[in-house]
Amino acid sequence: MTNLKRDPTQRTPEIEFDFAANRFVMRGESYPEDINDFYGSLMLELHNHLTTLNGCIIHFTFELIYFNSSSAKVIFNLFELLDEIAKSGNDVNIIWVHDVDDDNMHEMGIEFAEDLKHARYQSKSIERR
Repeated sequence: MTNLKRDPTQRTPEIEFDFAANRFVMRGESYPEDINDFYGSLMLELHNHLTTLNGCIIHFTFELIYFNSSSAKVIFNLFELLDEIAKSGNDVNIIWVHDVDDDNMHEMGIEFAEDLKHARYQSKSIERR
């Protein structure tokens, strides 16, 4: 499968999906004008890839500065998908990166992770310059 790379815009995050290495990153801000237009094909390709895996190590990094409620639904659905993929025999690591001073983003990661039963969740604070 071809890797996916989308550069960030003012309203959409940077996307780096390395399917061969099972490393996935969403970075930046997410409030696209048309949520389905931006995320629809990305989530379909991700779902199609992840559901074929068994016994793999998967890393998914969220490094978001801001997202709107529509994007929150996408993120929530991703957490559910990643937990299901972990349940089916994969080692899934979710890394939630947030600014050291951004308590709100830190709490959002905890809220998304509270229903995880099989995937591992790690919160990582960084200092932006």
